Amino acid sequence: MLCLVSISESRPGGRAAVRLLQGYVWHPQEAEIDLETFLPHELDLPEPGDHGGDQESAHVLWDTVNAPFAFFENGEPTASQAFYQFTVLRVYEPRPDNDALHADARAASQLLGPLLESTPDGVGWQLWEDLRDL
Repeated sequence: MLCLVSISESRPGGRAAVRLLQGYVWHPQEAEIDLETFLPHELDLPEPGDHGGDQESAHVLWDTVNAPFAFFENGEPTASQAFYQFTVLRVYEPRPDNDALHADARAASQLLGPLLESTPDGVGWQLWEDLRDL
């Protein structure tokens, strides 16, 4: 499930590393799932149109974390799951306005959607648009 919830600040200009998407990916602990098999470490997003300069690719990061909540919405405990903090970030120079960041977040979610959908049964995710500077 990809959620779009913008909690951004408007501070255009200057170099900035910006979270485009943030969330969690999880799977049963006993499942031998290597996320690197399914997810890239970089996403080639379209070049920004109006904020100039050559931009880096977006970076896709995930780190193992403790489950951030005790139960899923259906009441199932999360203790049996391996959880990962999931972040897509991009470094900009200069920092674009929020409309351009939103467009990049949307492009990232459209690239990641099919990849996440192709993961094995039991892999779940919850991602949302963030747009905050790191």
